[in-house]
Amino acid sequence: MEGTIPFKSLHSREYQGHKKKVHSVAWNCAGTKLASGSVDQTARIWHIEPYGHSKFKDIELKGHTDSVDQLCWDPKHADLVATASGDKSVRLWDARSGKCTQQAELSGENINITYKPDGTHIAVGNRDDELTVLDVRKFKPLHRRKFNYEVNEIAWNLSEDLFFLTTGLGTVEVLAYPSLHRLDTVTAHTAGCYCIAIDPKGRYFAVGSADSLVSLWDISDMLCLRTFTKLEWPVRTISFNYTGDYIASASEDLFIDISNVQTGRTVHQIPCRAAINSVEWNPKHDLLAYAGDDKNPKYNSDEGVFRVFGFESS
Repeated sequence: MEGTIPFKSLHSREYQGHKKKVHSVAWNCAGTKLASGSVDQTARIWHIEPYGHSKFKDIELKGHTDSVDQLCWDPKHADLVATASGDKSVRLWDARSGKCTQQAELSGENINITYKPDGTHIAVGNRDDELTVLDVRKFKPLHRRKFNYEVNEIAWNLSEDLFFLTTGLGTVEVLAYPSLHRLDTVTAHTAGCYCIAIDPKGRYFAVGSADSLVSLWDISDMLCLRTFTKLEWPVRTISFNYTGDYIASASEDLFIDISNVQTGRTVHQIPCRAAINSVEWNPKHDLLAYAGDDKNPKYNSDEGVFRVFGFESS
């Protein structure tokens, strides 16, 4: 590791509630609640105080009949969360009551979900490489598009006129929104591109690949600025912190890498006991939530935990 760690007062906290492993963690727009989605067919909502140590109570979101693979919060509403499941449905929940308020039955097993930054549309990707965009108010499909290549993660840019798909071909497809016409194909990696994150200032996007690299791209000209090379296994999950200064990335390596976006240098590594499925920075504080394939060593069963790692900038 190079340079001094820009953080002090590092602290980690474990949250236990799920019966099987956690696939996805996500913060609400206020940074006060965290949602977790699990193989146990539930999502849970946790009220998390930054640097607080009070007792926490979680709300269980029940209704899906298969794994909750990914979830995301309404970017404009701190109590609305959407879940995508292998049961082919997408559900919208009120995080205060735990009630499902909207439900859409789609055509395949859903594995990816993301909100348009203004909160009006939700995009969902399934195992059959089909993209569905839902109107949030009516919860009905606006667009459907089937691709003839492996589509992994999906994202809008902050100005909402571009839509990105990471593909199994090592490319990032850049589509115009709302037309979904292809504008550009970015040849990003030598192996499949798995995950994508948009910098909170809208300047960059980052891509994590099966080649174990994370690449950073300028959104305005689609040029690669640098790569992050610390991981040795396929990159499963990446996230920018709220200032856009740091990027976290994780894989089957038994650590989470945190690097400086401008220099590409590692500033901290968080040791892990298992492969990591999801990392996400809090939108207001230097808190990193992460979840993986943790097993209980005594029973060799899923632990169903996630952790929140807190930094206080020095």
